[in-house]
Amino acid sequence: MWVSWLMMLLSLWPVASSDAKPGCQEKCGNVSVPYPFGILEPSCAMNKHFFLNCTSNDESHPELLFGNMPISDISELEGTFTVGIHAAFNCYDKKGIETNSSSRWRITLGSGPFMISNTRNIFTAIGCDTSARVINFEFTYGATCLSLCTEYVEMSDANPCSGSGCCQTSIPKGLKSLRYSLSTYYNYTNVSDFNLCGFAFLADKRSLKISDWPLSRTPKDGKDAADVVIEWVVENKTCEQAKANTSAYACGANADCTYPESGQGYRCSCNDGFEGNPYLKEGCQDKDECKVEGKKPCQEGTCENTIGNYKCRCPIGKYGDGKIGCKGVGIITIISGN
Repeated sequence: MWVSWLMMLLSLWPVASSDAKPGCQEKCGNVSVPYPFGILEPSCAMNKHFFLNCTSNDESHPELLFGNMPISDISELEGTFTVGIHAAFNCYDKKGIETNSSSRWRITLGSGPFMISNTRNIFTAIGCDTSARVINFEFTYGATCLSLCTEYVEMSDANPCSGSGCCQTSIPKGLKSLRYSLSTYYNYTNVSDFNLCGFAFLADKRSLKISDWPLSRTPKDGKDAADVVIEWVVENKTCEQAKANTSAYACGANADCTYPESGQGYRCSCNDGFEGNPYLKEGCQDKDECKVEGKKPCQEGTCENTIGNYKCRCPIGKYGDGKIGCKGVGIITIISGN
């Protein structure tokens, strides 16, 4: 008897929806892996480009990798994922002799539908005798960032990098590769009392804290990595081209084709009034606007959910649209005393 009650209770218990393909593992360590990405089995990803490596020497701490770059976050809503990429650096002693250097670094995204986000990332150099160069492999883009100073500069998140102790330059959209390198004019001998190392790196503007990169900083055993945001699309086709091939069209039910800011390829997004993973076959589910936490959907009246929308029914005696307010005086109840 108690088994029947237990089964009934379990059937009523709310089940969290998964953004992974049905039957596929949802997480690698602490990182959620939403479809079109997949791990462990190639069939769990939309195609080979979205199949990621979940591996570790320690089974209790698996790591999600894109190539050899660790992934810390994937967003199917924004069409991005975040990877950790090391900074280039060079260090000298007070006599100007190089003591530690990894002055060249590169990023390559391969042939998949991925690109380095130009809106989220910025190229940054730290140092008082530092020249940093950044180019792409195809030699269609290049820039130099020069950071100089003659006295100690406090690295502050409130002040922009202006070229004194820190400099920054933007990157164009659509890049699939970058390589950056460092050089110095006087081997830091003129500023050796407070600055012996220079750094150059690409970083996500949202997470970058310049205060974490003081002029006194030295390399930290391979831990000098910054978050870099990679944009992705389903494939490099227009929405019209994608919809023409229904068997390969990536958007599920109650979802539609959209274009990213980069203007390259297409993504999918839920239609208004729906939520979920737009890339799954079952697509997006109806959103109950009446139960959105912290939001009052009706200006007045009672909220009633509908498929893809909601209604606000005015109180008895009033009329109009309760979303913006009802008209009339309603029912007035008079209570007479003895």
